[in-house]
Amino acid sequence: MLNRRPQRRDELVLRPRSQRPGELWLVIVDASGSTRRHGALSKAKGLLGEVFEQARRQRVRLALLQANGTRADWVWPGRKVATAQQQWLAELGAGGGTPLLDALQQAADWQLRRTRLKPAEQHRLLILTDGRLRESIALEPSLCPAVLVDIESAPIRLGRARQLAEQLGAEYRHIDTLATLNNPV
Repeated sequence: MLNRRPQRRDELVLRPRSQRPGELWLVIVDASGSTRRHGALSKAKGLLGEVFEQARRQRVRLALLQANGTRADWVWPGRKVATAQQQWLAELGAGGGTPLLDALQQAADWQLRRTRLKPAEQHRLLILTDGRLRESIALEPSLCPAVLVDIESAPIRLGRARQLAEQLGAEYRHIDTLATLNNPV
């Protein structure tokens, strides 16, 4: 090699994209009835649109878990971003209880299985919630770097999302402060 440039064919090193360690963003969305108040869910939808666009540009896989009603449901279990996410986002509505604890448990179990299958894959966790849970229990810290975005927009805020972030060992951010940040995840 001359100045780190290959001179012969056998000096070329091909690194296919498929062999590079991938990245996966695990997103948990609290779409309970309490997020309808004061435009919290509409702000969260705007942020999610930006997250989807960043994931598409950076070729990151996205796993999405929606928490509303009586249980948490998987929307996507680790796929590349496509137009289906935008369609889901447009139709996202809020209602019911806050099964956020169920969502966190499902996410932790899924992450353990995913790590066994793809040990080189890097994970990041993004949680969008107002923190209004009926019950509070001690939680295990997140298995990967995590950001909890507090979407509580009421004039009088309870601050439960900050406590939840501390229990999970997650970075806490309020959605109103994210307007100036480039990368929410």
